Amino acid sequence: MNAAPADQLRLLDLAALDTRRTQADAARRNPPQAARVQELVALRQSLSHELSNRRGAVDDLQAELRRIEADVAVVTARRARDDELLRTTTSAKDAVGIEHELASLRRRQNELEDAQLVLMEDLEAAELAVAEQEALIATTNEEGAQLSGAAKLHVAEASALHDQLTRDRAAVAAGVPGPLLALYEKLSERSAGAALVQGRTCLGCHMMLSGTDLNRLRQAEDDAVVTCPECGCILVRTSESGL
Repeated sequence: MNAAPADQLRLLDLAALDTRRTQADAARRNPPQAARVQELVALRQSLSHELSNRRGAVDDLQAELRRIEADVAVVTARRARDDELLRTTTSAKDAVGIEHELASLRRRQNELEDAQLVLMEDLEAAELAVAEQEALIATTNEEGAQLSGAAKLHVAEASALHDQLTRDRAAVAAGVPGPLLALYEKLSERSAGAALVQGRTCLGCHMMLSGTDLNRLRQAEDDAVVTCPECGCILVRTSESGL
């Protein structure tokens, strides 16, 4: 195939635009914040599970505390009743029995109140653990929200750049002859499509050309379309090629 050197030179602009378009497409599909956002999602699930466990512990302690408070209320009521009976009884035998029961009730109330104090301390610690976990989740959510916002902005900017590069590419491609453009499109599926020969090196694969290949390039007509023996892209020759 033959094509004017100026048309071949346009392929370098096309290849540069395609490289930038590929980069912009990758950027909009995979914003740099995505990996951390996924980590935060997994972390939040773990933190939420632990928060559920800690809230469950608080619920259990509160239920146990209510049970003991109810028992204390029962004992207190019985002591009040026995105190009243002791004040009004005229039977010495009954009085002895009531005093024994009051002593037993006092011991029981002391035991319950001691248990109540322990539970209240445990409940305070459990509620503090819940608050700490909620703070961790809030911090995680805040970081996630900031990163998500940054990712959306990144995607929007990359998408806008991709759209602009697509328009620029269409303008450049319109100035390339059809057969040459078709060849470039085919080759770009597995290589850079087109690359400058600079310092006897193909900038598409960055491989130095052999003496035989350099001779082939030197002997080729200026409008001859030649390809790299290593990567297959179209080799664009200029004064920088060192031929």
